[in-house]
Amino acid sequence: MKKAEREAMLLDLWHKMNQYEDELRAQGISRIAGTDEAGRGPLAGPVTAAAVILPADCFIPGLKDSKQLSEKQRLRLEEQIRAQAMAISCVSISSQRIDEIN
Repeated sequence: MKKAEREAMLLDLWHKMNQYEDELRAQGISRIAGTDEAGRGPLAGPVTAAAVILPADCFIPGLKDSKQLSEKQRLRLEEQIRAQAMAISCVSISSQRIDEIN
């Protein structure tokens, strides 16, 4: 019973997190990229950012801001994201480049 309750809670959270995407899809927009970034900022090192387009019917339990996840969770979710993603882009920008372009 606990597992079913947890999955129902995660599905409810997923729908809440995707309310804006659902509104865009209702308007006919079909390719929507989710983004996330990580890094210490231009004073302390590089910043890495990623964008992923998932299918509209995709559900990945536990997917949320990467900073709220443990390394183990991130690795497990990465595998699921890569298996289901329509497109993925990931870039890392050095602190020097950030200073150049502000």
